[in-house]
Amino acid sequence: MAFADAALRRVLEVIDRRRPVTQLRPLITPALTDTVLGLSRVPQSAAARLRRVRLRMVDGDDGPAAEVFGTYTRGPRVRAIAARITQEGERWRIVALEIG
Repeated sequence: MAFADAALRRVLEVIDRRRPVTQLRPLITPALTDTVLGLSRVPQSAAARLRRVRLRMVDGDDGPAAEVFGTYTRGPRVRAIAARITQEGERWRIVALEIG
């Protein structure tokens, strides 16, 4: 759960340009890095704040995996965020990401 919370916070901070994208590279796949970079180019009206994160373990084809979902706020609006994380050796990594 700690990895999921920290990783989603970093994703939102990179989108808001509060953190460099290099800090995401060990946490997400290269294709997702490009997606997050694209989102960071769009000006944001307010900083995103992660509010709630939930995690459900699932049977992955290649080993342990989890579905992560939660909410974050940007100004007065509440939005959704979801991800799939898998374990690669000793490390967890985000392999799918959906940001609302």
